[in-house]
Amino acid sequence: MKTSVALKSLVGVAALALPLMAQAESNVQTGAATAAPGATAHVDFQVVIPKILYLRVGTGSSYTTGNLSSNNAVDLVTFSPTAAQLGGGSIAGTGGDLTAGVETAAIVSNSGNVTLNATATGALGNGAGDTIAYTQITTAATTLTSATALPAPVLGNGTSTNVVLTAPASKVIVQDAKWTYAYANSAMVPQGTYGGVNTNNSRVTYTATMP
Repeated sequence: MKTSVALKSLVGVAALALPLMAQAESNVQTGAATAAPGATAHVDFQVVIPKILYLRVGTGSSYTTGNLSSNNAVDLVTFSPTAAQLGGGSIAGTGGDLTAGVETAAIVSNSGNVTLNATATGALGNGAGDTIAYTQITTAATTLTSATALPAPVLGNGTSTNVVLTAPASKVIVQDAKWTYAYANSAMVPQGTYGGVNTNNSRVTYTATMP
């Protein structure tokens, strides 16, 4: 019974001490009626900012409102030259979030330089052994909302050369562009549908990295 009472007393003392431990700092100064005592108190603050890297090519979430989020939509850009146009030069596309084969491209980051590239798994195929090289798909970058257009990697049948975005002193990059895709159409090729929806090497993967 004596042990129980002692334990209860210790628990009570500890409970009384907890609120005191959680209180902010306080300081009391005293002095004569004619004195001017001063008292100080301190508060420490901390803001923890996560490292972020946002990449958008085509349909995606807003990046201009500060509410960054993911969107898994994948756009299809299609080129359909007529018989009279075959092998006769550049053909505009259809599709893309901005239509007419034009895609929104954007990067937002806060940790220094960003490296961007594009990877294809091989030339576009038609399922019958015929191919169109990705060098026939061109990308032109023009300004959208940022002062400088986000450069587009040059597509090829593998991984493109890197595009490096140099961060300013703030380490924050917000850069976008309109990427207009076209089919160079520089030679006659066998009939067929080359590529498609994630088939016959149709899908290009854009990758952004930063330190």
